[in-house]
Amino acid sequence: MTVAALLLAAGASRRFGADDKLLARLGGAALVAHAARSLHLPQVDIRIAVAASDAVAEILRDHDFRVVMVAPGQSLSASLSAGMLAVGRGPVQRAIVALGDMPFLRPGDIAALLALAGDGPASAWHMDAPTPPAVFPASWFPRLAGLSGDRGAGALLRGLAPGRRLHLPPERLRDIDTCADLAEARALARAT
Repeated sequence: MTVAALLLAAGASRRFGADDKLLARLGGAALVAHAARSLHLPQVDIRIAVAASDAVAEILRDHDFRVVMVAPGQSLSASLSAGMLAVGRGPVQRAIVALGDMPFLRPGDIAALLALAGDGPASAWHMDAPTPPAVFPASWFPRLAGLSGDRGAGALLRGLAPGRRLHLPPERLRDIDTCADLAEARALARAT
């Protein structure tokens, strides 16, 4: 079974300020590099990233991702659609979708999610809602590519059976949206 990893790394970082949050340093590496490393595991055959910044794209290429460039300021669904179109061009049966601003996920988390999914969908779960990363079978690719607005696939995943929900520690599902989030992440990284 061919598995693709799709890393969405084209956000506008509006809440972060003038700088690109994905290039912010955390533990000696760019934030996006941490997210990219979590997708390096034997079960993943193809790695694709969606980026709007040349600097982010360069980092992802250095981590063996094929990069799809989109215009800056695109919605989350536009990035997801561009990525799913790239994933759908190959012989992929499953895709795991992750975000470039989630630096604390581990390869073991991704492996556990892939194992939980089997031939169907599965998602990380926090409190009472789905959250990235999530795994989708090929039959879901057209639905993902057809999403609109600034939302991801959460609405599609809300009805997942409890057995397809991966509960991870909240600190590993932490995403970085603001400078304060980055400061907390740096403190957490120093503490571990």
